[in-house]
Amino acid sequence: MLDLQSVDTEIDQLLHRRRSLPELEEFKLVNTRLTALRETATQQEAQLGETVSAVNKGEGELDLTDKKRATEEMRMFAGGLSAKDLENLQREVEMLGRQIDAAEEEILGLLEVRDTQDAALLETTSALAIAEAGSSELEAAIADQWREIDAEVAGQQERRNDFVPLIPAELLELYEELRPTKEGIGAARLVEGVCGGCHLSLSPAERIEVLREDPPRCLQCRRILVPQ
Repeated sequence: MLDLQSVDTEIDQLLHRRRSLPELEEFKLVNTRLTALRETATQQEAQLGETVSAVNKGEGELDLTDKKRATEEMRMFAGGLSAKDLENLQREVEMLGRQIDAAEEEILGLLEVRDTQDAALLETTSALAIAEAGSSELEAAIADQWREIDAEVAGQQERRNDFVPLIPAELLELYEELRPTKEGIGAARLVEGVCGGCHLSLSPAERIEVLREDPPRCLQCRRILVPQ
């Protein structure tokens, strides 16, 4: 029984170690950062796309306005217009010139915004690449350790399979019922009247009472006791 308990304790410790690798918490933190960086990159890409679209639209409209001004200027120089028509055309050309100046200023502003957004996106993608590399390294390290632990668990499980048939079915059933509620310890040594599970010290009379039970069980924690 104690051999089985020893094996089960070893398996529990291995499984706890598997769940508690320091790299797991680090992996969680890295992937939380990855998620945030990906969301940021997506937002930045969308904002940059909107700015690029605005620049392209502005440049297209500027080109049309510039061509229109050139056409109107050609009409002015061609002659044949009345004084009133020439005056109106001059006003039109001047208005188009102001529109061109305003459009160029707006486009310059958009280009500055684009450059800033592009730099921010580059910084985010660089951080993202570093985080992804770190995540991959951690994932590989965790997988290596898990393989080692799983191999140890498999070895202990084989040992467990050797002990189980040696224990009476009813005793084994009681042991399995106790383990989940007793921190994994279903059976403990009774050494000099002290329970190895809860460390309760039994008086000589209590020891006699306990040893009369089949199987012996601690009066305090009710674990199965194995006298030594």
